[in-house]
Amino acid sequence: MTRHWFLIITALLSSCTAKEEKFSILPFSSPAQSSSGEPYLFTDPSGKVSLSWIEQQDTISFLKLVAWEGEGWSEPRIITSGTNWFVNWADYPMAISNDHEKFIAHYLEKSADGTFTYDVKISTSQDGKTWTAPFVLHDDGKQAEHGFVSWISYGENFFVSWLDGRNTVNDDTTNHADHGHHGEMSLRAAVLNTEGKKIEEWELDTRTCDCCQTTSAITTNGPVVIYRDRSDEEVRDISIVRLVNNQWTKPMYIHPDNWEINGCPVNGPRCEAINNTLAIAWFTMSNNVPAVKVVFSTDGGETFEEPIRIDDGEPIGRVDLVMLDENTAMVSWMEASQIKIVQVNKNGSKGKSVVVASSSQARASGFPQLTKTKDGAMMAWTDEESKSIKTALIKW
Repeated sequence: MTRHWFLIITALLSSCTAKEEKFSILPFSSPAQSSSGEPYLFTDPSGKVSLSWIEQQDTISFLKLVAWEGEGWSEPRIITSGTNWFVNWADYPMAISNDHEKFIAHYLEKSADGTFTYDVKISTSQDGKTWTAPFVLHDDGKQAEHGFVSWISYGENFFVSWLDGRNTVNDDTTNHADHGHHGEMSLRAAVLNTEGKKIEEWELDTRTCDCCQTTSAITTNGPVVIYRDRSDEEVRDISIVRLVNNQWTKPMYIHPDNWEINGCPVNGPRCEAINNTLAIAWFTMSNNVPAVKVVFSTDGGETFEEPIRIDDGEPIGRVDLVMLDENTAMVSWMEASQIKIVQVNKNGSKGKSVVVASSSQARASGFPQLTKTKDGAMMAWTDEESKSIKTALIKW
């Protein structure tokens, strides 16, 4: 733990209405032990916050879950464990619950000896304590890459999107050691009930970036999925698809950055919606200029305002975003070796960025996580030096 984390760090953050709001960053003891990483924070529809992560003990990987209890974390519970997991700094597992306090979680499990041959395994729980035996999310039966999953509560059900490599392998060629695909990575989505049974499934885009996170939200108009697309000319900008009148729209860029890159930047977007107001944060390096941008839509993603650049000049991305209200979002990202946050308003104004913690640009530091609480926000990140997860509460 760095020295400044023994202090309560108080900062003044200018709100987007020119009013200054005082808030505090308060560290809390992490529930994770050493040799832990890949945190994921989630706030359910009732406002309850949970944290999941992977903990390594010898050759065994454990997926664990805790709940925020207002003044600290609950005792960890084990969702599942295994010895043949695909544990990756960017493709982290998740556990979420719906508005009926039913749970679903996923992790990645190797399906063959190739480096990038793994399945998305899911488990469900009716109480967050007892979990079903894991089973495979996708039904293609291919030994290929599947991952970069995003989950969100969808009424009584769950909405999920993921990157699917079933088209990247031939029927007689199922063991790839790298991303040397025969076909293209695709984007798929499905609705699952609380027992993990699929109600509907769709293929949303037949050619996407190979290893950037997906993100999804439920607007008043319906579900939306945002992801890094991939054109024939290797432009890898952020696209959106929307479910409108039970039909998915064609992929549409949220903004034409025109970032042409012959390889995956491993830097996906994050989004959140309140009613039909949708906010999206993402990283781009168009024209070799790194930038973190935020864009708002007030019609569920059909149209967008002009993007707002929120970084301080040296971003490496790894963004997260929560909406504080229909006008304001809080965004987190990594700037060089620091984790920063800022508030931004859909009218284009923004506050002053604040450093939450020192970090590392190394892959082992992963993707810092941000979620909203009833009286502020919560952050979690992997401390690369101690190989453990840190958490802090942001109060105002």
